[in-house]
Amino acid sequence: MVKQATLQSNKLTTIEDAKFALDKFNIQNEMKASVWGDQVESAIDAARVTVPTCICLDLEDLKCFEPVECQYERWGVIFHNSIAIQPSNPAFPTYSGLIVLMAAPKSGFLEATFLHPVSSVSAFVTSSQRLVLSAYDRDRQLLAQAVLPSANLANSDSAISPNTLLSISVNNIYSVTFCAFDGQFTLDNFRFCV
Repeated sequence: MVKQATLQSNKLTTIEDAKFALDKFNIQNEMKASVWGDQVESAIDAARVTVPTCICLDLEDLKCFEPVECQYERWGVIFHNSIAIQPSNPAFPTYSGLIVLMAAPKSGFLEATFLHPVSSVSAFVTSSQRLVLSAYDRDRQLLAQAVLPSANLANSDSAISPNTLLSISVNNIYSVTFCAFDGQFTLDNFRFCV
């Protein structure tokens, strides 16, 4: 006898729900976070700005094929099973710049853990198949999910364009996972807000 379990959440969203999700974020209080944080900090007037409410990671300082883990720890996020790439396959175009994140060495699964709770997470995603973004609290309890329902590769017959915004907004997010169940996907403009 085989037992089967399913994970259910009453906060399941789809990409249609997230279509205009960027409008919900407070863009005026966003900081572009670089691996070389000192360069960004020197441009900030400490008398006018305290702590930004949103951080968008600038991936361009990463080297191609560099494993990404603690490079953005000073900004409050640590990645697991992640590598920086400059896509050579035209099916995976970048949203901005040349560098994106990809799940590796294990394909299809990437995790980001936050040092302090955040209230929203988003990224532009391109995937070879269905992709699920899941948010968890401190105790690893599922808070919410957002789903890219099918592949959205460039130059394919997909109804979904590449670099589709996938986002979640819920209080007390301590980690998120991107899972394409052994598929390939890329993330660009990874962003989180407190």
